[in-house]
Amino acid sequence: MNLSHLLQKRQAGHQPVRVAVIGCGKFATMYLTQARTTPGIHIVGIADLDLARTRTNLRSAGWPESQTTAFSIDAAVQSGGTFLTEDAATLIGDERIDVVVEATGIPHAGIRHCQAAIRSGHHVVMVNVEADVLAGPLLAQQAKDAGVVYSLAWGDQPALICEHVDWARSCGFEVTAAGKGTRYLPEYHSLTPDTVWNVLREYLDIEDPNSINLQMFNSFLDGSKSAIEMTAVCNATGLVPQASGLTFPPSSRFSLADVCKPEQDGGALTRSGTTEVVSSLERSGEPIDHHLAMGTFVIVKPGTDYARQCFREYHMLPDESGLYGALYRPTHMIGLELGLSVASVALRGEPTGRPYCFSSDVVAVAKRDLKAGERLDGEGGHCVYGQQMPASLSIAKDALPLGLSGGVTLLRDISAGQVLCEADTALDNSDDAVKARRMMISGFAS
Repeated sequence: MNLSHLLQKRQAGHQPVRVAVIGCGKFATMYLTQARTTPGIHIVGIADLDLARTRTNLRSAGWPESQTTAFSIDAAVQSGGTFLTEDAATLIGDERIDVVVEATGIPHAGIRHCQAAIRSGHHVVMVNVEADVLAGPLLAQQAKDAGVVYSLAWGDQPALICEHVDWARSCGFEVTAAGKGTRYLPEYHSLTPDTVWNVLREYLDIEDPNSINLQMFNSFLDGSKSAIEMTAVCNATGLVPQASGLTFPPSSRFSLADVCKPEQDGGALTRSGTTEVVSSLERSGEPIDHHLAMGTFVIVKPGTDYARQCFREYHMLPDESGLYGALYRPTHMIGLELGLSVASVALRGEPTGRPYCFSSDVVAVAKRDLKAGERLDGEGGHCVYGQQMPASLSIAKDALPLGLSGGVTLLRDISAGQVLCEADTALDNSDDAVKARRMMISGFAS
């Protein structure tokens, strides 16, 4: 409750928290529009491979041209300005940086940048949840061993859900399920960047498909992003996926406790202590009133009759039996809220969510019949979608992680709906991300 006060003290003492941002897409731009005017924060540098796009994004975020005239990190530190560069290593390697925000969204790049930041003694806020689910437990342990903090990104749904789980456990409740809402129909799993626009135009007020990254948007609809985010939650909380992954049951925000409870009690879950994502659409395609498409939730089970009585008295959104209750947050503000993570790791040495176990994984599933020799295009692409799976099961299957499915070539034919195995592809064992994945499994598979 005192982060803003601590930031003001840093501002008054002319010792702002020095931040480097790697990747200047939508999430980072949302953060930057807030960070420039946040007391006690200095964005020393921004690294992106497309500096023209970066400047366009900064203008749209309200940054004056004078803020980005620094020609070096030294000049930025001395003037309070911001250095723009295509070279992330230049920023990450500077000892004056306090926090590195990794926001590229590319698993291989995220792991490389994170490990470099740890070696340089910087805290890391990992917006790149794709990298987190590929090797997050390893990265968090490496950060801890180096005396720095690795953190999930507040404002993104995984960190908010982790906070729900922490709240519930700190209050003495048993956590039945935790998750978020989305827009889902079973046929969405086969969507590609070429076909997703017909779905997006049904509910998004966007006129030009060329104005957005269709592959990125497709990952939200084909189920991949939901699997990724719920895996990040599991690995940071110890919750365990359902055996067949997410089922996306339709639910309003007011029926969460009835839907997201175990099957033996009339709900949709195959187990307790798990994650689920609820759909804002009925299976017929009809929209659900009071849906939770942008929100997050936790389902809890009180331990006594008296607590259940209190749930009813205080309208804790109980299910019909009174055995379960729900807490939800109707929306999330993405990068606009990221400053909480930056301040928390820099001023309190505390992450806003941190993976500590390998409970869940995201595996690649064929969207269509695939042929030997095809080159996979990764998350949100034309070839595969991501499915959440218990880590023990993915290891037993030798399943191909979704995060390693970009740019690899198939060695054999794969049928539609089949989980890909690592042996089905020509992985580059010298790649840093592949190495990190191997180390993570070795250290955390038990």
